[in-house]
Amino acid sequence: MNIKRFVQAIAANAVLATLLIHGTAARADTVNIAYQYGADPAKLAQASAAYEKATGWTINWRRFGTGADIVAALASGDIQIGDVGSSPFSAAVSRGVPIEAVVLNALTGGSEALVVRNGAHIDKPKDLIGKTIATPFVSTSHYSLLAALKHWGIKSDQVRIVNLGPTEIIAAWTRGDIDAAYTWDPALGKAKESGHVLVDSTEVGKWGAPTFDLWAVRRDFAQAHPDFVAKFVSVTLNAISDYRENGKTWTSGSKQVAAISKLSGANASDVPQLLAGNVYPTAPEQAAPTLLGGGTAKAVAATARFLQEQKKIDQILPDYSAAVTTRFVTAAATSK
Repeated sequence: MNIKRFVQAIAANAVLATLLIHGTAARADTVNIAYQYGADPAKLAQASAAYEKATGWTINWRRFGTGADIVAALASGDIQIGDVGSSPFSAAVSRGVPIEAVVLNALTGGSEALVVRNGAHIDKPKDLIGKTIATPFVSTSHYSLLAALKHWGIKSDQVRIVNLGPTEIIAAWTRGDIDAAYTWDPALGKAKESGHVLVDSTEVGKWGAPTFDLWAVRRDFAQAHPDFVAKFVSVTLNAISDYRENGKTWTSGSKQVAAISKLSGANASDVPQLLAGNVYPTAPEQAAPTLLGGGTAKAVAATARFLQEQKKIDQILPDYSAAVTTRFVTAAATSK
């Protein structure tokens, strides 16, 4: 190889290495973003291409069944941004996955619940003993289920907990293989058709185990493209503000609900109630000490300790504050 070709090869390898370091071998104006089933205002922004319009980037949207799957993709660098729940986020950070929370998508309420089958003779919590309960492992629903069982004084080995994603729960419920499920839509809506809610995440949160959904970003991507992340966060917060101001008009027959229904997997008739069951903090609220300003990191740490107690993760960190940043929501709050 002559000197010119050698230099060209070195330069090409350097470019490739730089792209890989930033978690993607795609062009700098293309990003892979993961989302899940579930109704939230950000789905409307996604459906209307608001993120692409604000950033000018090409976004490859990829739907995953669970937060655990998204975390694995974030860890590998296959995606750069992902919508994950507080439980898989806590587990991922504890295991050293280089991600940080940049904006909250929702504080979980009635959109996740424990539904028991009609005819399974489950009228009170103690009736769960000996029954089969499905939930996606290391998800917010799994965390809430374990927290609820602990609150009721039921040991996890007194019930049979099986690891199923939402679509798998639908199939298992239809076959009659499971007695109960702690999950979100579309599985939640399907289970409610022939079951009843024993408890939801609003109540479990009051018992000291709150859960939430957030957008997690790979650190290297956020460092390399802070402007994109700032605009992404701003669009998410604008969607939340729109719902907070106009959510009462988002009825089952509205175009907003139709768009959210298509992406979330929930029936349009259920979407308004699902949206109303959660809390969507505005930019100033998210930047406050009770949320991204400190409270979120404390909640992530508490979740990690609980997961370690339940032997779902091997170790916890002494401090989780580095896994949560307020810089993007603060910028959005001050720009209004």
